[in-house]
Amino acid sequence: MVRPLEHALRAARVKVLIFDVDGVLTDGSLTYDANGEITKTFFVLDGLGIQMINKTGVQTAIISARNSPIVVKRAADLGITHVFQGQHDKRLAFQELLEKTGVTAEECGYIGDDVIDLPLLLQVGFAVAVPTGHPEVQHRVHYVTKAGGGRGAVREVCDLVMRAQGTYEQALAKYFA
Repeated sequence: MVRPLEHALRAARVKVLIFDVDGVLTDGSLTYDANGEITKTFFVLDGLGIQMINKTGVQTAIISARNSPIVVKRAADLGITHVFQGQHDKRLAFQELLEKTGVTAEECGYIGDDVIDLPLLLQVGFAVAVPTGHPEVQHRVHYVTKAGGGRGAVREVCDLVMRAQGTYEQALAKYFA
């Protein structure tokens, strides 16, 4: 586990913040409706955190193993411009993201929860897991959130990155005007 000062230094270098979906942007539950379609529930605090960090110049992305039209809708609502779905080998999408954005792996943060996320978590400069994540994941990241996936973990990381980069107060300023 990384010392607190070290994870703040890592967060300060993030230019692209990447999210897994199930278990990170959601609580990991899969609910099927009467037609057999999967529904997902997202947390509003996470959404505002993503919108705020986007305005600071940090780009945001989704890399998910599943395909879901609701994820495309949620990403559009929040201003997440890089969305990769159906990525069972997330390294391929990650490489494409690096090429599109021109950043290095060291300048990326990634929030994951399960072993499918390990290939990216082991490459990025700021690796984050949620507290309900698999133990193999939690032992290999730089930071484990206090809030759960789909319950504020993403907002916690967005706030942490903005604080580390000195943009948090600027992001909040419009709400105090």
